[in-house]
Amino acid sequence: MTQDVVEAVVIAVVATSFLTASPASKEAYKTANLLKSLSVNALIGGEHGTGKTSLARFILPEASVFDARNFDLIYAALPTSNALIINNIEKSPNLARLYETLEEHKVRVVATTSSLLQMGDDFFSIRLQLPPLRERLEDVALLQKKFIEEAKIIFGVNRDFECASLVPDLLNNAYSLRRQITIHYLLSDINEKELMGVMESFLIDKLGSNNDYRDFLHLYEVPLIRAGIKKFKSQLQLAERLGLNRNTLRKKIAEYDAFDLDI
Repeated sequence: MTQDVVEAVVIAVVATSFLTASPASKEAYKTANLLKSLSVNALIGGEHGTGKTSLARFILPEASVFDARNFDLIYAALPTSNALIINNIEKSPNLARLYETLEEHKVRVVATTSSLLQMGDDFFSIRLQLPPLRERLEDVALLQKKFIEEAKIIFGVNRDFECASLVPDLLNNAYSLRRQITIHYLLSDINEKELMGVMESFLIDKLGSNNDYRDFLHLYEVPLIRAGIKKFKSQLQLAERLGLNRNTLRKKIAEYDAFDLDI
C-alpha cells in the first residue's frame, strides 16, 4: 500500500467518540452531556483536529453533519431535520441568511468554528472551547491507542505496536497524530526491500540538481543517528557502534541541529 493510499484511508476514517482524560476534555464532556438534554444551539470552538465534530456528534448523535459553505445542502435537509451539526460556521457565505433560515425552520444546531472570537452573534446560547492537544497531553495516549486500533482494522493485521518512542505529531492535533500512527504502524513490519522501495518512490520526483547526494544524505543519517541515540543513550557508545570518530559524530549532530539530535 503506497503512502498516498495510506493518507487517503486515514482521511476517510472519522472519529465518532470523544475521548476524555485531561481536565479540559473532561470539562467539555460535562458541558456536552448537559447539552444532550437541552434544546439550545451550541458553538464549539478550537483548532483543526481538536475533536469539535466528535463532541458535536456526542451531543447530537442522530444529526446529519454539513459544512457551512454548502448552504444548498443544508437548506435541502431542513424539511426532514430537527437538528443539524454544521462545521466551519464562520465560513458560511451568508451567515445572516443561514441563521434566519435555521430559525425559521426551528432546527436545533450544534456548530463548530476555528475561533469563538470571530462569532460575535446571539444565535448560540452555549459556547465552549476545546484547547489544542499540546495543552491536553493526557488525551494523547488515549488517542494513540484508538488510532492503533483503527490501523489494525485498516490493514487487517492484529499486531501490537509500541509508540512510546514516538514524539507525537500534534501539528494538526488529532489529524496529524492519526496520520503519524497509521504510517508508523504500516512501516513497523516493513522489510529492507520494501523500505528502499518507499524511499525510491519518495526520491524519484525530487532528484535533478547537481548536489542531490548531499541534499538527501540526511534522510539516511538523521534517522540512523536518532535511532542510535535512543538505543545507546551515549554519543561515545554510538560513535563506537557506527565506527565513527567521536568528533565526527559531534559534527554531524551539530550539522543536523534543526532535527534536534543532541543528547
